[in-house]
Amino acid sequence: MDNFNQTSVRRFILLGLSSIPGLQVVFFLLFSMMYTITLFGNILVITVVQLNPRLQTPMYFFLNNLSVIDICFSTAIIPKILFNTISEDRSITFLGCATQLYFHLALGATEFVILGLMAYDRYNAICKPFQYSTIMDKNRCTYLAAGTWTMCFSLSIIHVIFAFQLPFCKSNKINHFFCEMPPVFQLSCRDPWINVLLLYICCGVLTLCTFLLTCLSYFHILSTILKIPHNSGRQKAFSTCGSHLIVVTLYYGSIMFMYLQPRSSYSPDRDRVISMIYSVVSPMLNPIIYSIRNKDIKGTLQKKVNFIVCF
Repeated sequence: MDNFNQTSVRRFILLGLSSIPGLQVVFFLLFSMMYTITLFGNILVITVVQLNPRLQTPMYFFLNNLSVIDICFSTAIIPKILFNTISEDRSITFLGCATQLYFHLALGATEFVILGLMAYDRYNAICKPFQYSTIMDKNRCTYLAAGTWTMCFSLSIIHVIFAFQLPFCKSNKINHFFCEMPPVFQLSCRDPWINVLLLYICCGVLTLCTFLLTCLSYFHILSTILKIPHNSGRQKAFSTCGSHLIVVTLYYGSIMFMYLQPRSSYSPDRDRVISMIYSVVSPMLNPIIYSIRNKDIKGTLQKKVNFIVCF
């Protein structure tokens, strides 16, 4: 591996997904299509929610937050991937790498908490319907969302500062398609155990709290649903929660596998696939999952399309 002094590393080289020219074209087209679908799908969800006054509820408020996160999450990563895929220059500046790492961490953590809050919202809607409007009022939802964004973006600064205090003297080649903690740590000539410990603590606490909140919420939701006497009522309740469970399983599973795995099990090829799931695939699928299974969103879309056609 090439040797560098710490002071000589001013740019990193992202090795990307593949060095085979034919595959680079395929990856460029694939990522372009996925990015387009991500932008279109999430913007569509935000627009539909804003157009329909009936959708001005806590559930759709948090769904809007999720869509904004997915747009920003993809935009922080995919444009640079597309440029590096078709360009001979695969470098990224020191500051550019730090910025990409920061937004990836901050937005990823924010999505984690927002998904937990969405589970809590469904718990109150199904298990406490008569108290729902009081518990999940507009001001409380706004404070919860604002607090989540502020906390996650503030904590991520600490991780990035600690990460880029490491001496990068092994190499400047990141064996990944964007700047992410595990592959960046591999370049340090000093044992990054403090960084890893800090990452494990923060990720572990965040994962444990949101995971427990989600599990407890759905435990009570399931208990309540099973007490509903009519099948139609059960189906409606299951349908409301089904989309969220699919999104949670996909996102939580891939993030936990990536960030809570032992350092000794690090595998560049496998971790690239896992990273692709939560950074590219999940933001693309989220609006599709929610739209397909949501009658309110589909109904609003159908009405607007019919209005445009008739006009």
